[in-house]
Amino acid sequence: MNPVIALVGRPNVGKSTLFNRLTKSRDALVADFPGLTRDRKYGIGRVGGRPFVVVDTGGLSGEAEGIDEYMAVQTRQAIAEADVLLFLVDGRSGVTAADEAIARELRITGKPLYLVVNKTDGIDAEGAAMDFYALGMGEPIAIAAAHGRGINALVNRVMEPFPEAPEVTPEDEAAKGIRIAFVGRPNVGKSTLINRIMGEERVVAFDQPGTTRDSVEIPFERDGQAYTLIDTAGVRRRARVSEAIEKFSVIKTLQAIEACHVTILVLDAREGITEQDATLVGHVMEAGKAIVVAINKWDGLTPEQRDKVRHEIEIKLPFLDFAERFFVSALHGTGVGELYAAVQRAYDSSMLDVSTSRLTTLLEQAVVQHQPPLVHGRRIKLRYAHQGGHNPPIIVIHGNQTERVPGAYKRYLVNFFRTRLKLVGTPIRIEFKTGENPYAGRRNTLTPRQQYKRDRMMRHIKRSKKK
Repeated sequence: MNPVIALVGRPNVGKSTLFNRLTKSRDALVADFPGLTRDRKYGIGRVGGRPFVVVDTGGLSGEAEGIDEYMAVQTRQAIAEADVLLFLVDGRSGVTAADEAIARELRITGKPLYLVVNKTDGIDAEGAAMDFYALGMGEPIAIAAAHGRGINALVNRVMEPFPEAPEVTPEDEAAKGIRIAFVGRPNVGKSTLINRIMGEERVVAFDQPGTTRDSVEIPFERDGQAYTLIDTAGVRRRARVSEAIEKFSVIKTLQAIEACHVTILVLDAREGITEQDATLVGHVMEAGKAIVVAINKWDGLTPEQRDKVRHEIEIKLPFLDFAERFFVSALHGTGVGELYAAVQRAYDSSMLDVSTSRLTTLLEQAVVQHQPPLVHGRRIKLRYAHQGGHNPPIIVIHGNQTERVPGAYKRYLVNFFRTRLKLVGTPIRIEFKTGENPYAGRRNTLTPRQQYKRDRMMRHIKRSKKK
C-alpha cells in the first residue's frame, strides 16, 4: 500500500501550497473529499519515484492548553491514518508559542515526525532553520513550497524508510488479471454487486451504510479471464462521519483507485446523483483510470423516475460521456452480466498500443479538419505524435507554441483521437512538447547590412501579399 503522509501545522504556514506541489495540482480543492471535515483534503503524491497519499489538515491553533477541541479531533484523525507526519512551520515568523504547543502534542504520538521549515525563499534558509532546533524535533528541513525548492529532497528523505514497491512482472499481472475497483457512496450496493457477480457471498452485504471498513481484494475467474475484484468502503456525507475508523476508508478507496485497471462506479438510482458521486468521479479521472458506470437499484422505478435519473446523469456528470452506462439490479441480477464485456472493452482501450506513424497520421487529419488557432498572428503548428503511456493512454504531440494550445482545441483533439481509435471507457491524456526553434538566436548573428536587406525583403513580401 502507498504510504500516507499528513501535513500539520498552524494556519498560513503553507500546508496547502505544499499539498499542491506534492500532488502536482493547481488547487488543493481538487482533492477535497466530501464526507470529511471541511478542512481535510486528500490526494495522491506524485513527486519522487513512487506514489503516496497526502492528507492536508486544517490549521492548528496551539492554544496554551494544547490544541483546541475542534482541531484536536482533526489532528487525531490525521495522525491515526498517517504513516508519517510533516510538521510545517513558517521560517519567516520564527518559533511561536503555537508551534511549541503543537510540537508537544505531536511528539507524544509516536509517529515518524519531520520538522519542515517553509517560506525560506529570499532569506537565509540555514539561519531560519537553526531557530527551530529549539523545538527539540531533530534537524529541521528547509523548503520553499511556493517555488518548489527542496521538495524533492524532502520527499526522498521521508520515503527512504519505506521499502520499495515490489517490481510487478508480466506473470504477476497475468495472474491477477484485470483489477476492478468498485467505488461509490455507502449503501449503494457495491458489496451486493460483487456477490452477484461471483455468485456467492464473498463480502459482507447489509442494508446499513459503512459496513465495509477496508478494501477487500477477491481473486476471480470467468471464461478463462482472471480478475481481482476490489470492494472499497463508501464515502459518507460530512455530517455522518463521526468514527475515526471511517477515516481509513477514504485512504483505502484512494489506494484502491490507484491500484486498479478499471473502476466500476456504483450509483444509487433511488437517491439520484449527488455531489459526493461527482467528487468521487473526479478522483477516478485524476488517477486516469478506466471507468464503467453501474446505476444500481433500477428495479421498481417508474418511467418518470428513470427519466429523471438519466437527466441527472447528463447534467451532473457530463464529463463521463466516454464511459458506458448500465442500469442494473445487484439484488436481482438484472443487467449485471453486461458488466463483464464493458470492463473488458474499457481495459482494452486503456492498454491500447498505437504506432507513432498512425498517431501522426491521425494528428494530420485532425489538423486538416480543424486548424489550430492563431497566436499573435502565428499559427500553432502540430507536427507529429507518439504514445507516451498506458492506463490511461497518453498521446504526446510535438510542435511549436504548444504551450498556447487552448483548452477547447485540446478537447477537440481528445474527442478526435477517441473516435478514430474507437476508445471507450477510458480517459485520454494529451501532452504537448515544444521543440527548440532551429532559427532561435540566428537574427543576432547577421551583420547590420544583412539585417537591413532581410528587413527590406520582408517588407516587400508583405506589400506584395496586400496587393
